[in-house]
Amino acid sequence: MVSIMFNEKEIIELFISLAKIEGLSRNERNVAEFIRNFLSQYQFTITEDNANIYDGGNSGNLICRLKDGGQFVLLSHMDTARSTQNLKPIVENGKIKSDESTILGADNRAGITAILYAVKKSFENGKQLKPFTIAFTICEETTLSGSKNLLLDSNIKMGFVFDSHLDPGNFIIKSPGALMFKVFIEGKPAHAGIEPEKGINAIECAAKSIARLKQGRIDEETTLNIGKIFGGEATNVVPHNVVIDGEIRSFDERKVEYWFNLIQKIFNQEASLCGCSVRFAAHWDFKPYQVSSNWEVYQKIKKSIEAAGLEPKEATSFGGSDANSLNAKGIQTVNLGIGAKNPHSNQEYILIEHLIQASKIAYQLINYE
Repeated sequence: MVSIMFNEKEIIELFISLAKIEGLSRNERNVAEFIRNFLSQYQFTITEDNANIYDGGNSGNLICRLKDGGQFVLLSHMDTARSTQNLKPIVENGKIKSDESTILGADNRAGITAILYAVKKSFENGKQLKPFTIAFTICEETTLSGSKNLLLDSNIKMGFVFDSHLDPGNFIIKSPGALMFKVFIEGKPAHAGIEPEKGINAIECAAKSIARLKQGRIDEETTLNIGKIFGGEATNVVPHNVVIDGEIRSFDERKVEYWFNLIQKIFNQEASLCGCSVRFAAHWDFKPYQVSSNWEVYQKIKKSIEAAGLEPKEATSFGGSDANSLNAKGIQTVNLGIGAKNPHSNQEYILIEHLIQASKIAYQLINYE
C-alpha cells in the first residue's frame, strides 16, 4: 500500500502545464522539451531517436534511462488527436475539464503526468531506485509510427503503457490487430450524356462490390469497415476511377486474412463483370496481442496495482495503442487505465482521483521489488 503522500495541487499543476502545450502528431517538440527539462533534474540519461523521419515530424521519441535502463519501460505518447491551443482548464467537483471550446488533452497528457509525478515522488522519497526506462512516443494518434520505430535496449523485457481510457486498476491484456487496405478500380471515361455506352463506370463496380460485403461487427472478435470512397471527375463524365479505403480488425490474424481474401475475390468478380481493372494494397497498422496471466508483466502490474490500493482488473480493448507495437517487438506489454473520459471530444475530462491513482501505480512499478 502507498504510504507516501501525493500532493493533489502539485499533480494538477503538472497536468495542466502539460495539457496546455500544443502537440499534435508530428508537432511534439514542445512537449518533448518540457519532459526533457523536467527529467534533467534527476539522474536520467535522455536521448532522442530519429523515428520522426517516417512521418516528417519535428521530434523523435524520447528515451530516458536510469542507470543502464533496467528490464522494463514505462511509456506514454506525447501527441494529442486534436489541438489544445488556447485551452482553458476548469478544476471543479473533483475533476479537470476544458471550457469545451477545445479538448482537454487528457489523452495522453494524463499518462505523461502520472509517470513524471511518480518519478518526482520516487526521488523525493530518497530510496535507491533500481534501473528502468521511460519512453515518450510520437504519432500514436495517427500511425503508431513512434512506437513502431522505437528502438529500446535489448535488455527491456516488459512494457507498461499509460494510455487507456479505462479507470486506473484496469489493464488491457488483449487487443486486436488492424489491417488497412485500399482498392483501386479503373474503368473507362466517356461523355455521360452523349455516349455513356462507351464508358465503364468504376463507381458502379465499387457499389456492387461493397453491397456484397458484410460490414460492421462480423463476429465477436472481428470488424470490417469501408471508411472512405473517392472517385469520379464530373457529373457529365462516366466515372473511370475509384479508390476505396477500409480496415479489418480482429484478435485472430487468420480471420483478417480470410476477410481480405474475400474482399479481393468479390471485387475481382465484379470488376470482371463490369469490364474494370482492379488492384489492391494492404498493410498491418498494428498486430494483435494477448498477455497471459503467467507472464512476468502480468504479475508485476497486478502486484503494483494492489500495492497502489486498487483492485486489478484485466480488460479487452478493440482499439490499438503503443502496447500493440511493443508486443509485436517481443516485449511483454500491457496498456493501463488512466481514466481519460470522452477522449478526443470537447467534453473530455479526468477525475483528479484518477490522476493520483495512475501516478501511484507508476510509483509502485518504479519502486516494486
